[in-house]
Amino acid sequence: MFKGKVPSIQYATDATWSKWIALITQHAHVGNPNRPGILEIITNWPEGENFGLTDEEEQEQVTRAEAGPPYNQLPAEETRYALFTDGSCRIVGMNRKWKAAVWSPRGQVAQATEGEGGSSQLAELKAVQLALDIAEREKWPKLYLYTDPWMVANTLWGWLDRWKKANWQRRGKPIWAADEWKDIATRVEKLPVKVRHVDAHVPKSRANEEHQNNEQVDQAAKIEVPKIDLDWQHKGELFPA
Repeated sequence: MFKGKVPSIQYATDATWSKWIALITQHAHVGNPNRPGILEIITNWPEGENFGLTDEEEQEQVTRAEAGPPYNQLPAEETRYALFTDGSCRIVGMNRKWKAAVWSPRGQVAQATEGEGGSSQLAELKAVQLALDIAEREKWPKLYLYTDPWMVANTLWGWLDRWKKANWQRRGKPIWAADEWKDIATRVEKLPVKVRHVDAHVPKSRANEEHQNNEQVDQAAKIEVPKIDLDWQHKGELFPA
């Protein structure tokens, strides 16, 4: 069981954030087709490991920028600028596919984009880019972004500026998904964005409107798998002998 320090609200645990930092600063590699290799490494890292960082550096990494308000606390006229984002990745047939989705509570509509390869983490970034696409296209003066991965929330709360000053590198190595982060950083400089982390998969008995909207975008981001592909995955052959 996790035994690290747990902040009171809105920020990832020290151990969780350390693991996300390691993810971002390394290039993902594919291991088991149904479980990306980088996630295997992150899952198995010892709790409390600081990955070669000093205590001072570890403290600096949890950059605590201003967070967006809970969705149910937004003024009614501001909800039009709120979007929930999510992404997923899975093996379909013999190929890895990702899907990114955005849900508008005000419009009760979802938009999605998808592609080949990648990972669920990449899909999360693509979802942020899609949300920015919508805000820019509609000429919104601001964007309230609601997301459940801590990686996205913590990065948007403060890491983008630090990475930009470091020429998108850390310790001489390019950060993970540098092209996507560069694009997001450029656009966030032009559009005020407030970010809120949303807890995922909350039991219905405790779910509020914010959690329900997060579940909507989670469903929109799911990748449909044709029956023939499920047969291929589970049986290993298309036609029985």
